[in-house]
Amino acid sequence: MLYSVIIPCYKSSQTIRKMVEMTGQELDRLGKHEYEFILVDDYSPDQGATLAAIKSLADDYPYVKAVSLAKNSGQHNAIMAGLNQASGDYCIGMDDDMQTHPSQLCYLLDEIEKGYDIVYGYYPKKKHSSFRNFGSFVNYATVRIMIGKPKDMKTSSYWVIRRFVRDYVVQYQSPYTHLQGLFLRTTRNISCIPIEHHEREVGQSGYTFKKLIQLWSNIMGYSVVPLRMATYFGYFFSLLSILGAIAIIIRKLMVPTMQMGWPSTMVAICFSTGIILLFLGLIGEYLGRMFLGMNRQPQYVIREIYQQDAGKDKTAKPEPASADPDEESSSPEEIPVNIS
Repeated sequence: MLYSVIIPCYKSSQTIRKMVEMTGQELDRLGKHEYEFILVDDYSPDQGATLAAIKSLADDYPYVKAVSLAKNSGQHNAIMAGLNQASGDYCIGMDDDMQTHPSQLCYLLDEIEKGYDIVYGYYPKKKHSSFRNFGSFVNYATVRIMIGKPKDMKTSSYWVIRRFVRDYVVQYQSPYTHLQGLFLRTTRNISCIPIEHHEREVGQSGYTFKKLIQLWSNIMGYSVVPLRMATYFGYFFSLLSILGAIAIIIRKLMVPTMQMGWPSTMVAICFSTGIILLFLGLIGEYLGRMFLGMNRQPQYVIREIYQQDAGKDKTAKPEPASADPDEESSSPEEIPVNIS
C-alpha cells in the first residue's frame, strides 16, 4: 500500500526538511513503509531558497519528488499539481509550516481504514490569527450554503483521500480550483476528526486578504446559487416596490398636501441601481470564467521535476510537443509531465 504525501511549499526553506523527515518517521512508526513525498514549490519569492531545499531533500531521499512551478498558482492549484504526480493508493494533504503536525497523522489513517473515502482533520482550537479565523468562518458558511456541505462536517488543509477520489479530482481542468468543492462532488462518504493544531514554527501565513477573497470566490464554480439569488432579489425588490407604490398612493390620497421627497427618491434609485450593478457583476464573473475556461487557461505550469533515478539525480522538464505525431522521445530518462 503506497501513501503519497502532497505538500505545497511557499517560502518554507526553514521548515520543509523537518516536515518531511518527521512525517517519514511517523509513517515508519505506523508500519507504513511504502510512501512518497510530492513537494510542490509554488514559485516562492525567496530567491530560490525553497526550491533548493526541496531539491536537497530529493537528493537525500529517493522517495521525494520536487516539483517547481513556473509561476505562483495558489495553494489549491499547487496541490492539484502534486495530485497529478501522485501514484499512491492513499493521498495525504499537509502544509509546509508544521501546523499540520506529523504526530496527528495516525488519527487520520486510523479513521480512513474504517471505510471512509475522505478523512479531514479539524482543529477545535485554532492557532491562526483572528483575521484568518474569520476568513475560515466565512468560507465554511459559503461552502455550506452553495454546495450543500453537511452542517456537522469540519474541514482543514489536513486530509487523506483514497485513490479513486484523486483520479476523479485530477480530471478537473479549470484554474479556479477549490478542493472542498471537488471532494464534495466526488463522494459524501466523508469523516472528520478533531486533532491538535500546532503553532507555525517560522514566518507567517502567505494568505493575504486578496488571496483569501480569490479562494473564497472559487467556490462559485461549483454552484449556481449566486445566480438564483439574483432571481430571488429581483422578486423581493419588485414586491417591495409595488408595496411602496401602493403606500405612497394611499398616503397621497389621505394627505393631499404631502410633498414628494427628493432625498427618498434618490436613495431608492441609488439602492436599486446598486443591486442591479451587483448582479450584473456577478453574471459577468461567471461569463468571464467560462471564457477563460474555453481559452484553456492552465491551473499551473510545471517548470521542472527533480528526483532520483536508480541512485542518480536528474531533472525532468516538460517535453515540447513534437511536430511529427509518430515521433517518439529518444531519451528513456525523461519523465512525461502532464500540464493541465
